[in-house]
Amino acid sequence: MQLPITRIDKTLPLPKYETSGSVAFDLYVRETTTVRPNELALLPANLIVQIPSGFTLILAARSSTPKKGLSVPHGIGIIDQDFRGPNDELKIQVMNWTDRPITVERGERIAQALIVPVAQVELVEHEVVVTTSRSGFGSTG
Repeated sequence: MQLPITRIDKTLPLPKYETSGSVAFDLYVRETTTVRPNELALLPANLIVQIPSGFTLILAARSSTPKKGLSVPHGIGIIDQDFRGPNDELKIQVMNWTDRPITVERGERIAQALIVPVAQVELVEHEVVVTTSRSGFGSTG
């Protein structure tokens, strides 16, 4: 399957799968950005992506990103199939949870993208839940 992409800054490398077993490709930050302590920032990821019908693109932090003092505050980013216009550059939302400014340099890889098949379903409301409860949040038993 091919994924049509447009790079905003063509001097940055094309994203790629780093190994033959990789399931996600790394994204390059397009602009050096300083994230102040305890603040959110959007880091431009240099790509506009035309996600095929039946798929979504999931953005997630690379495993090394928390070592830098940054996290993706909502865990992942879900990119819809219709987010594909000329102004729809992927952006990585990060939170600086330290007490010092953190600078992310142009060309740095702090996030990765994963293409995942999805289905839209018809929501059908029922008045009564017809199964047994598992005793609450986080319970397996």
